[in-house]
Amino acid sequence: MASLWEYANPRKFIATSDRVLPWVGTMAVFCLVVGLVWGFFFTPEDYRQGASVKIIYLHVPAALMAINAWLMMLVASLVWIVRRHHVSALAARAAAPVGAVMTIIALATGALWGQPIWGTWWVWDPRLTSFLILLLFYLGYIALWAAIENDDTAADLTSVLCLVGSVFALLSRYAVLFWNQGLHQGASLSLDKKENVDNVFYLPLLVCIAGFVLLFVALVLLRTQTEIRARRMRALLARERMG
Repeated sequence: MASLWEYANPRKFIATSDRVLPWVGTMAVFCLVVGLVWGFFFTPEDYRQGASVKIIYLHVPAALMAINAWLMMLVASLVWIVRRHHVSALAARAAAPVGAVMTIIALATGALWGQPIWGTWWVWDPRLTSFLILLLFYLGYIALWAAIENDDTAADLTSVLCLVGSVFALLSRYAVLFWNQGLHQGASLSLDKKENVDNVFYLPLLVCIAGFVLLFVALVLLRTQTEIRARRMRALLARERMG
């Protein structure tokens, strides 16, 4: 645990992420290309949903990352509140736009999937509604960071917002279990084999999920580096003004 806190040092974090980024980025591209090509071109149509089922290879990974990105921000925000490590606050800030894009992808692909299956682009289903609220929290989080000049104050307030928004991140994940009503299907991936999709869809889906996870990690590392450098630039400019 003591060695883990070494990465709270911005220089240590940048040096380590510089070594890791090329590998993570390459693996992300590889998994995404293999998973999407496999899924879209080499899997059959579903006997009930037809070709529309193949949206699963974008929708499910994006939805998973939309939720888990917020949970990652929650952990980083808690580290900031408890330990006051600036890298953790900046990592949470860096993850927010990525998570917001994942949420938009999940909502858009869900609408494309839902229209031929449900006969409508949108319903006020518990999971869809909580996902829409989660997107609003993402946008509010990003706006709050941009609205406050003092980085420490912004980190404090956005950390509180992140704690509140975590309720909707969890609701987005478990809404189908909490409320039986609603059009949204159950989980595509489950410890219960009866609820999982068939292996012909399941295996390429796992590769796509791995690609989305690696892409998220690569983007957050890159954006965190950018946030650290931007913070340094602001500090240097502030010193020059005072001097």
